[in-house]
Amino acid sequence: MGHFPGWMTLMLIPWLTLSWVRVAVTQETLTPTEGQQGPSEGRTLSGEPDLKVEEEEEVLVLNQQGFTQALQENRLLLVLFHAPWSDLCQALAPEYAKAAALLREERSSSSLRLASVDGTQEPELRQEFGVAGFPAFKLFREGDRSHPIDYKGEREAEAIVAWMRRKAKPSAPLLTGEEEATAFLATHPVAAVGFFHDPEGQEARLFCKVACDMDDDTVAVALTDRPALFDKYGVLGETVALFRWTDTEGSDAPRVDFLIDEELGLDEAELAHFLAVQSLEPVVEFTNQNSSRIFGAKVPNHLVLFLNKTEGPHSALLEGFRGAAPTFRNQVLFVLANVGGDGASLLHFFGLKSHQVPALRFIHIETNQKYLLDMEQGRDLSASDISTFCQDVLEGRVQPHFMSEEPPSDWDQRPVKTLVGQTFEQVALDESKDVFVRFYAPWCPHSKAMAPAWEQLGQRFDGRQDVLIAEMDATANEVPGLPIRAFPTLYFFPAGKGKEMTEYRGDRDLDSLLRFLENGGETPPVEKPPETPKEEPKEEGQAKSPEPRDEL
Repeated sequence: MGHFPGWMTLMLIPWLTLSWVRVAVTQETLTPTEGQQGPSEGRTLSGEPDLKVEEEEEVLVLNQQGFTQALQENRLLLVLFHAPWSDLCQALAPEYAKAAALLREERSSSSLRLASVDGTQEPELRQEFGVAGFPAFKLFREGDRSHPIDYKGEREAEAIVAWMRRKAKPSAPLLTGEEEATAFLATHPVAAVGFFHDPEGQEARLFCKVACDMDDDTVAVALTDRPALFDKYGVLGETVALFRWTDTEGSDAPRVDFLIDEELGLDEAELAHFLAVQSLEPVVEFTNQNSSRIFGAKVPNHLVLFLNKTEGPHSALLEGFRGAAPTFRNQVLFVLANVGGDGASLLHFFGLKSHQVPALRFIHIETNQKYLLDMEQGRDLSASDISTFCQDVLEGRVQPHFMSEEPPSDWDQRPVKTLVGQTFEQVALDESKDVFVRFYAPWCPHSKAMAPAWEQLGQRFDGRQDVLIAEMDATANEVPGLPIRAFPTLYFFPAGKGKEMTEYRGDRDLDSLLRFLENGGETPPVEKPPETPKEEPKEEGQAKSPEPRDEL
């Protein structure tokens, strides 16, 4: 299954873990009771004659016993936690095997290996590394199992290999002289240099760790402890300096410094955020290759300019867009979406059609609320227009915009009624009847899987005046105050004045749905026979696993 651009979550993903991340379907929820048999015997790992680990297409298949041995034998080990029932994992498998084959030739010199763990068969490993969904990637360096690095990039073989190669490189060379420093900066458009009194000290080590954890290969990293370089660049105390060089003007952009507090020391999270945000251009063009950088920066708001480069240069509009960007550097990320290229994949998320561009949309990542600035036909927006719009949104003077399709003329002719954003309140909040609504995504396999049961449910209650079964495409319609963070999501709106809606979290078969409605919108308790205690206690909250959903 491919990725679906969007800003839904990330922080599970704001902008999709649904991000606008590129959003979006990146993991499937755990169903720990399901699984397959664990790895069978296979190739023997050196140093452990009695320990055998299966190898499939250059990918080590690990269990609890083989995991430690694999960490010891491989300098860099990327482990894929998967589940046999996951469609996403099945789609990923060929690319992961291809990546392992591409790394084969480099193994002798750099010891880069790919491995997999069946998370349904290895609950202890899953719990140890905090695996909450499938697939999940964890990179282990130099046998250290305490601080794995999450891989959240593209799932094509070439992208996985490129990321592994970057992680294999030395994190930060030591600059010892002015000529060396000048040459380093001249050959790297974006460079982060750590100025530390002790290059082996705690602060310097933390800086290198943050640099190693970065997914962005556009930022070169170096260290220096030389007083002459402190003087040359006007650095007074321990500092991380980010140098950015323009490609067009030939002169250096203003340097941005991250000052390290002498008493508090270096804060890893703050430094990582600083590097992620400040290394980006003031205006970033969305591409499939840099989407992880856009979402990884975790800027709280994004302003997206949609245009089609094939239909004209749009020089005046771009000039205004770029002119407004620096003022909002840490508050708003300015993103350019070329609908004649990769940016076309973002249109649907904002409810736009290609003929409606140029268009400008503002999105608040945490709430997923969107705001629009009307663009008069033939009029380009100035930097002042765009700055005023951004400031008005940030200060709460602009009302959010909620997407809605046009209501179909036959919306109430089927047993399952079709809702859109603009008709939702009138139908779903009708106090004279119980209304049960399925919020789905057309591309979601779990939404498709439950569709027959939902249609049968609609047929059971068709013609009833006190119960209505409905559905809404949540990728094209939005409802104020009703966040949808996974597909499908089922909400029950009970009849009667002032009653609160409830989310249905039970099984999605017809009988379970019927029992829920017959019980007045509550899941009836199910009597279970006494269970024989197991030696291994259940994880908290896993007495019964929810049905899989596409989390955003």
